[in-house]
Amino acid sequence: MPLTTVRTPHPSPLAVDEREVILAAPGFGQHMTDHMLTMEWSQESGWSDASLQPYGPIQLDPAASVLHYAQEIFEGLKAYRHEDGSVWTFRPEKNAERLNASARRMVLPELPAEDFVESLRVLVEADEAWVPAFGDGEKSLYLRPFMFGSAAFLGLRPSTRVRYSVIASPAESIFVGGPKPITLWISEGYARAGAGGTGAAKCGGNYASALAGQIEGSANGCDQAVFLDSATHTKVDELGGMNVFFVMRDGTLVTPELTGTILPGITRMSVLELAHEFGLRPVERAVPIQEWRDGVVSSEVLEVFACGTAAIITPIGELRWAGGSAPSTAGEFGGEVTRGMRERLLSMQQGRSEDTYGWMTRLV
Repeated sequence: MPLTTVRTPHPSPLAVDEREVILAAPGFGQHMTDHMLTMEWSQESGWSDASLQPYGPIQLDPAASVLHYAQEIFEGLKAYRHEDGSVWTFRPEKNAERLNASARRMVLPELPAEDFVESLRVLVEADEAWVPAFGDGEKSLYLRPFMFGSAAFLGLRPSTRVRYSVIASPAESIFVGGPKPITLWISEGYARAGAGGTGAAKCGGNYASALAGQIEGSANGCDQAVFLDSATHTKVDELGGMNVFFVMRDGTLVTPELTGTILPGITRMSVLELAHEFGLRPVERAVPIQEWRDGVVSSEVLEVFACGTAAIITPIGELRWAGGSAPSTAGEFGGEVTRGMRERLLSMQQGRSEDTYGWMTRLV
C-alpha cells in the first residue's frame, strides 16, 4: 500500500520575501523549510501513517534511548529544479537500501523503499517553493531523512519505539568560486571506525569520531583529515564524510574496497559505474597510504579526488602528515578526470544532460 500521510499545513509559513533572501545565499544546512515529515514505529504495531506538519522542535523523554545508546541513522540527498520547473532527486532507491542496511546494523526497523521515496515526495511537494531555481549555480534542496530510538528506558537493548523523520534545507555549493583542491592531513592517531564496528552504517557516531582527526588536521593547516584502517594504520579508509578515488597512470580508477569500515557512498557507487565513460577501469582494492605518498611523486597517481552528496566531487591537493608532505596533482581546479566526472554527475542531476542510466527520480 502507498504511504498515507496526514497533512497539517504550516499556519504561518515564512514570508515569500524572507524566503527569497535565504534562497539568494542559503549556505549549507543553515535554514530549514516550513515543514517536516514524521512516522512512528512500535514493536507492537510496526510503522504508522506519516504526518506532515510544521517544522519545529522534537519533544523527547530525557530517558529516550537515542540520548543514551546512540540508536540513530540518517541519509542525505539533494533535490534539483530542472528547466521545466519539475523537481528531481538522484538514485533515492539506493539511499533507501543504505538506510535499511544501516538500520539492520543499528538494530532499528527497516522502512520499505517505496515509503522512503514517498516521504521525500510528500515533503518536497509541501515545500516546493524552497527548491532553488534552475540555472542558479549549484543550488539544491538538501533532504535529510533520519531515524532514532525514542523509547524511554535505561538499559542496553533495542528501542521498542522509533521515529523516522525528513527535514529539508536549501543549499548552495560548499565551494566559493568553484571547486578548489583541499589539503588533507593523515590522521595516524585516530580511527574513524574499526573492524566489526559501525563504519559501513550512516550513523552519527562515525561522524563524531572523525571530529578529533579533523581538528588535528585543521591545527596543521589542512582542510580535512583522511583516516587509515584501525588494524594496521597503513591503508586508506576514507575522509570523515567522503570516499577517496585515485586516477592511476595504468588507466585504472582505484578506490579503497569496502571492508565494513568504509561508508558505501551513493556517489562512490556512481563514479565506479561512470568510469568507462572516461576510458578508465574501476578497481576496488586496498590502497596503502605509502602508495599515495609515493605515487603522486612518481606520477603513478595522476589525480586524487573525494566524493559525497554534499560536494559531489572534490579535488584533493597536498597530503600532509607529522613530519612530511606529498605534493598536489590537482593544479588550481583539479585534474581532467576530476573535473569531467564532477560535471557529468552535476549536469545529470540538474537535468542539463541526458540521464542514460535511469538514475533520476521525479518528486514534483
